[in-house]
Amino acid sequence: MNTINRMLTNICSDNLEETKTFYTKLFDFDVAFDSDWFIQLVSKDKNFELGIIESSNDLVPEEFQNKPQGFYLTFVVDSADAIFAEAKKEKYEIVAEPADTEYGQRRLLLKDPSGTLVDVSSLMAV
Repeated sequence: MNTINRMLTNICSDNLEETKTFYTKLFDFDVAFDSDWFIQLVSKDKNFELGIIESSNDLVPEEFQNKPQGFYLTFVVDSADAIFAEAKKEKYEIVAEPADTEYGQRRLLLKDPSGTLVDVSSLMAV
């Protein structure tokens, strides 16, 4: 069996700059690489990576160059309410405002500039 050495999620986007700004503003990613077709974001602690690739790039098969569907990204953060406040301030698309769930999390849903659904969750205070 092969060992996984790294996992990177890549978001296909028609607007690299807006998508980059969304993730760097809301989730405090650093930009590790920035070109006209691909951006690599890395968390401050270097544990998490996120790629943003131009949807029409030759590396993306044509059938996958459409708006994303069938998946979403989840970020577990200290405060979903703090992310909500920043998202609202920046006028990002809010799919569902923060709400408490029966499984003990406070959950917010956003839509990033590429059309990706983003689930932002934090543990509820007990």
